[in-house]
Amino acid sequence: MTSNALPNPSAGNGDIVKHVIALLLVAAGIAGYYLVGSDWPSGVRMLLVAAGVIAGGALFLMRTNRGAKTRDFLAESRFELRKVVWPTRQETNRMMVIVIIAVLAFSLIMAAFDFIIQFAVKWLLGS
Repeated sequence: MTSNALPNPSAGNGDIVKHVIALLLVAAGIAGYYLVGSDWPSGVRMLLVAAGVIAGGALFLMRTNRGAKTRDFLAESRFELRKVVWPTRQETNRMMVIVIIAVLAFSLIMAAFDFIIQFAVKWLLGS
């Protein structure tokens, strides 16, 4: 167990204010998209939203305790991904063929059950 798993104190008032400001920045970007209307090109309007999301995310990630924990988590996740042994192209192709064959076999079995049940229901109903 790492020291990161130990409980940490809750966010202080300063962090709460920063969270609110970050949310307001994101909301301002979204509101800007709608407030400028169709007068501006849609690409520029989307840049307003992107700027709000980036500014809010940067404030969150760089200035709050929760953001520091998020950065640590992402760094540890990246470190763990380096340990993953990814399959080769040949292994991936073999597994793909096995999956396709299994799906086809299961589909045929389900179709056979459907045909048998349909036949039985028609026989019971006398149709």
